[in-house]
Amino acid sequence: MKVTGFTFIRNAITYDYPIEEAIRSILPLCDEFVIAVGKSTDGTLAMIQMIDPAKIRIIETEWDDSLRTGGRVLAVETDKAYAAVSDDTDWCFYIQGDEIVHEKYLDTIRAGMERWKDDKNVDGLLFHYEHFYGSYDYVGTSTRWYPYEIRIVRKNNSIFSYRDAQGFRKGNDEKLNVKLLDAYIYHYGWVKDPRTMQRKQEIFHKLWHDDEWVEKNVVKAEAFDYTADIDAVKKFTGTHPAVMQDRISRSNWAFDYDISFNRMSLKERLKQFADKKLGLNFSYKNYRIV
Repeated sequence: MKVTGFTFIRNAITYDYPIEEAIRSILPLCDEFVIAVGKSTDGTLAMIQMIDPAKIRIIETEWDDSLRTGGRVLAVETDKAYAAVSDDTDWCFYIQGDEIVHEKYLDTIRAGMERWKDDKNVDGLLFHYEHFYGSYDYVGTSTRWYPYEIRIVRKNNSIFSYRDAQGFRKGNDEKLNVKLLDAYIYHYGWVKDPRTMQRKQEIFHKLWHDDEWVEKNVVKAEAFDYTADIDAVKKFTGTHPAVMQDRISRSNWAFDYDISFNRMSLKERLKQFADKKLGLNFSYKNYRIV
């Protein structure tokens, strides 16, 4: 079984993406790794070059910054990396620059890839998600956070990155047939120094909207206010991946939140009741579990 990891990145240092940790977290499962490194204004390329030259293949790209609708440029860059994956690959493991796999899940993931490698009805493998928010001590619990997403797909020319690169489709916009793994992706995209997070917000929204929208809707501030954007979080009681320990030890901002202040709309409370008590999940599903 051949497994190839793939991803894309640009200006990882400026916006404090844990891209090195993301790559290292799945390298033990990968025979090779392809990364599309967009032209950056910091030392991103040099950083990637130092990770594992024997396994990692870099393709240098130029982002089309005119693609400012729905985060489309992110899917375009994902597809560049996916297209560069060798055709003899059985499974392609996609990891975004702020996503990490805990080492405790590696055996489960490998077993899943082995189990369904020859079942051609299975296009990909689906993961659970933990979304950290504000600090490494809290995770989001509302339905605004996607609970699952596809992160392993076959090498197949009909498969492509969908919309803003959150998931994948095939052929004529068909959802992929997937199996759900008992494994989690840890998403750290909302855990940054508040000043860095504010800069990220200002540039991030330009991938979705024009300048007029950004000017009107993105709050101007020196630092991002995490408390202003909370609906519901809970304390994280598990352990973080080993590759994240050094980064966590260097975190230099404080975020503490009284979860009794969680504020959820009636609609949100009803959705959570339906999910937890009735087993009815109304979240958007960009996949078909088989």
